[in-house]
Amino acid sequence: MSENLTQEMPRFKSQEHAGPSPLLAPDEPAPFRLLNPEGRGRRALLVCDHATNFVPRALDGLGLPPDEISRHIAYDIGIAGVAERLSALLDVPAILSHFSRLIADPNRPPDDPTLAAAVSDGTIIAANQSLTAAELALRKATFYDPYHAAIASQLDRMLETGPRPAFVSLHSMTPMIRSERRPWEACILWNDDPRLPNLAFEDLRGRGLIVGDNVPYSGQDGHGCTVHRHAEPRGLANILFEIRQDLIDTPAGQEYWASLLAETLSSILAKADLDRNWNEERQRDGTQLHGRD
Repeated sequence: MSENLTQEMPRFKSQEHAGPSPLLAPDEPAPFRLLNPEGRGRRALLVCDHATNFVPRALDGLGLPPDEISRHIAYDIGIAGVAERLSALLDVPAILSHFSRLIADPNRPPDDPTLAAAVSDGTIIAANQSLTAAELALRKATFYDPYHAAIASQLDRMLETGPRPAFVSLHSMTPMIRSERRPWEACILWNDDPRLPNLAFEDLRGRGLIVGDNVPYSGQDGHGCTVHRHAEPRGLANILFEIRQDLIDTPAGQEYWASLLAETLSSILAKADLDRNWNEERQRDGTQLHGRD
């Protein structure tokens, strides 16, 4: 990384809507943001599934008051700022969703019954009650599908023009769950490819951080759908970070964690064998991709 990292800022590529949709007005933002698409720093693509709580006017706030839309049920608090800064620090592309997870959760398989959650953390999502198949299909076509198409397209470009990239998924988690405080400052989710997770555990725990291994969710039981969908079929080294939201809910916290992850990723990406296609390892072991791919 250069000596002027603290002065670098993310570079954005403007996006056009995939096509007219009654759910997204021409003056409203596209369903994803692509940062630094030509980044040639570390070999990685960053993705951020729950970057924003944006709800287009046509969905009328999903029938929720503003204080509910500002909660973690609508997006991963703080993670967009981390992703933007990390993209600049590492000089790598990043793709961030630009729609609330309550519209159609991009980190769920397309046929998942919780794709448009009817209830989230005790809150009834009014606009998701009795959602018809046609209404859900329109949401998917407007938001979910373009986001995943952007990830696939960026990966294809990177694989065509350079060495195999790592796939880094960024999320944040609530500090409390069912009145219990989560003890971890960050957690790592992974399935069966240990190349990045093992190195990341060593690095982060070596810094004195409390880092959970496949908690509070697990990459081995269906969580991390975007990783399963895009990284694993291509055999790419991958890792999913969950950062506790109370640590990144301010610009200072986001800057700190972006800088920390930049140091960690710079180190582990240089050490890991990114050129290996992990599908070849699966074939040797007689294993298959995750059942929810």
